[in-house]
Amino acid sequence: MSCLQSWPEPVARVQHLLDSGIQKIPECYVKKPSERPSFIESATSDLNIPVIDLQDLFSDDDSLCQTTTNLVASACREWGFFQVVNHGIRYQLMAATQDVWREFFHLPLEEKQKYANSPITYEGYGSRIGAEKGVSLDWSDYFFLHYLPISLRDEKKWPQIPVSCRELVEKYSEEVVKLGGKLMKVFSKNLGLKENYLEEAFGGEGNIGACLRVNYYPKCPQPGLTLGISPHSDPGGMTLLFPDEKVSGLQVRYKNNWVTVKPPPNAFIVNLGDQLQVLSNANYRSVEHRVIVNAEKERVSLAYFYNPRGDIPIKPAEELITEDNPPLYPCLTFNEYRLYIRTRGPCGKAQVESLKSPH
Repeated sequence: MSCLQSWPEPVARVQHLLDSGIQKIPECYVKKPSERPSFIESATSDLNIPVIDLQDLFSDDDSLCQTTTNLVASACREWGFFQVVNHGIRYQLMAATQDVWREFFHLPLEEKQKYANSPITYEGYGSRIGAEKGVSLDWSDYFFLHYLPISLRDEKKWPQIPVSCRELVEKYSEEVVKLGGKLMKVFSKNLGLKENYLEEAFGGEGNIGACLRVNYYPKCPQPGLTLGISPHSDPGGMTLLFPDEKVSGLQVRYKNNWVTVKPPPNAFIVNLGDQLQVLSNANYRSVEHRVIVNAEKERVSLAYFYNPRGDIPIKPAEELITEDNPPLYPCLTFNEYRLYIRTRGPCGKAQVESLKSPH
């Protein structure tokens, strides 16, 4: 996969900027007035993305199972986002994994810099998305790592300190990938495909692409001028996000408004990515989202990306193609597809919409 070997400009760690005592954020983080967040109460303030209890999803009672499946289908078509509770992952594991990453981001800068990333693979400790010189920067640091396929997993690139980090990441990853596989079966059935269709299209069990991005949003002295992550749809298949329950920040675009997600305890936020939009031939759509920052509190969230393996061609499912519904997207591997956001940074839904056929 062709990409820049190094960042085009010196990389500033956002947390380090804050610790230096700045009162004004650097110009490269300031968004255009039309892109800045609004903190004024709006008509969408009481809205929230659907919360779905997965307890009955694999019940022996077919009617209970179907009810849950229908709720997922409705949320996918209406929102492209939903939250799941009673998902089978222990909260103690979720909280411990989040806590260990918070510890990592509070380590001395020189310790974190041992894992500094590059635009070649993005693995490691980073502070920018988009390798083009002069791209608008977001108010966040992150750590990115591969879990699957095993050929890409390199635990030596995972933090050695805190000492429990690698073990917790391993256990957490195993459980989240299992949950992702269950949801993929539901998505397949709801599209009228065989239960394992989407999983196989992504590479098959154990051979998909699965990676973790831990987001760290430091406090910001001017939160009204910038964003933690600019508007974008996720380029991959599906994202399972464990949010910071103490501080809201994720916003989802819904009917041309930004809705702030209010997560219930012990929930994952699930959203559809561009690859599911392509495979479903736009029966399902990825949705723009962004992150706002906070002057008083930091945030840590864990985003698990459930993706196709990078070298597998992805195209609309033939079972969904008819004379009246021709294929809307060309065939591309995920490695080819994600070069766009890795080069230009978050750009709304510009990429997936630019690929769409004018049928």
